[in-house]
Amino acid sequence: MKNSIDIFQSNSLGKQVFNDIIKCNEFTSEYGLKLLEEDVKEIINTRNTALEKSGRIEFNGQIISKIITAFCDSPYISQYNYGDTINQLVEIFYNYKNETLDYISDDELIEIMEEKFDNYCQGSLELLEGTVLYKIADNIRNGIKDYTNLDNEKD
Repeated sequence: MKNSIDIFQSNSLGKQVFNDIIKCNEFTSEYGLKLLEEDVKEIINTRNTALEKSGRIEFNGQIISKIITAFCDSPYISQYNYGDTINQLVEIFYNYKNETLDYISDDELIEIMEEKFDNYCQGSLELLEGTVLYKIADNIRNGIKDYTNLDNEKD
């Protein structure tokens, strides 16, 4: 009986997360962006894998929706790279949520990611993940108050 309840809740949650992400298309269409069903399934799979790897639990898909709405106006995202970019951003988010020791909120991490992606990184996911967020996480672990300060790190 318990297994059937777990399966029902899991399927119900999965459908809700899927529908929430699809609903973002209403907002992102203003920017010429739309996620296809295959994109959404891949993003949810990435989220589930990232949660499993990090030992995290999430009861809704709000993080994905927040990432989508934060990044949809980026000058570095087009329909051509949209699904893949969101997928990678979701993976990066969950990785660095752990790396920052939960010191910063979900919303602050998304805000930092979006600001650095559009400005400092000029659309480079590799620079965002491998340099910028790595440095921020390192600053947090080392107790640096101005943890978003990246001076002398770009070169």
